[in-house]
Amino acid sequence: MVEMKEENCTSVTEFILLGLTDASELSAFLFLVFLLIYGVTVSGNLGMIAVIQVSSQLHTPMYFFLSHLSFVDFCYSTIIVPKMLSNILNRDKAISFLGCMVQFYLFCTYAITEVFLLAVMAYDRFVAICNPLWYMVTMSRNLCMELVSCCYLCGMVCSLIHLCLALEIPSYRSNVINHFFCDLPPLLSLACSDVSINELLLYILATFNEMTTIVIIVTSYLQILITILRMHSAEGRHKAFSTCASHLTAILVFHGTILFIYCRPSSGNSVETDKVATVFYTIVIPMLNPFIYSLKNKDVIEALRKVVSSQIFS
Repeated sequence: MVEMKEENCTSVTEFILLGLTDASELSAFLFLVFLLIYGVTVSGNLGMIAVIQVSSQLHTPMYFFLSHLSFVDFCYSTIIVPKMLSNILNRDKAISFLGCMVQFYLFCTYAITEVFLLAVMAYDRFVAICNPLWYMVTMSRNLCMELVSCCYLCGMVCSLIHLCLALEIPSYRSNVINHFFCDLPPLLSLACSDVSINELLLYILATFNEMTTIVIIVTSYLQILITILRMHSAEGRHKAFSTCASHLTAILVFHGTILFIYCRPSSGNSVETDKVATVFYTIVIPMLNPFIYSLKNKDVIEALRKVVSSQIFS
């Protein structure tokens, strides 16, 4: 039995991505749905970045972080969806070994960056509501740049650790990945060698990143809640709540799926359930974020109205 297992193990030059489903009759429907979602994602996030850049009233720390959130959402959606759309239509669902590693690394980098960006945005809301008079002094341009740089750095370093360990895997039982992109858990499930270190590090780093950022978020919002409850003005409380509502919505949706997929032992994972959850945070959430942050945001709506009217009457 051992010898047969060894014979079935081989190094690979490419992987086959099975995708969401093998039901060919759903291909056209899924292609149109995800193409529409991706189109909205690209236009929504790039539109948000453009509006923030051209509107002077949005040149504040809050919108500086929001523009980076939109950039990150656009990036990790673009890393996954075009290849996914191609695989839905084509019979050849292959991706080269190098392409798979690059896709995993870039996706992981931007996903972790978003985790830390959401925590930084919670701290920004804490300073804005709890110390409004010192807000622009505390959240200086240099500090904002440093905080965003740290978010990207954390993403790159954590992803590089996972990538280096994944590259050490000598052989695989199969080159068929039961997923729609090169994510680490389904990749590790194909390895012939012992990947307990990879799985342990994935669990530890994901849990550490989640717990660290959640502590920052919860601490910030507890202070915000205390400050809001002390406000005498009902209008002031409503304004403070509305300022935080969109960010809290994005946090609950994003962190909920991350915790569900990565912060539990691999033995508890259901492949099909994980694929559905992954679709939600890799494809659906990047589409929703621009709407979450703009629909109830008077500043963004007003800035967008000015940009559109200036284009029409120019």
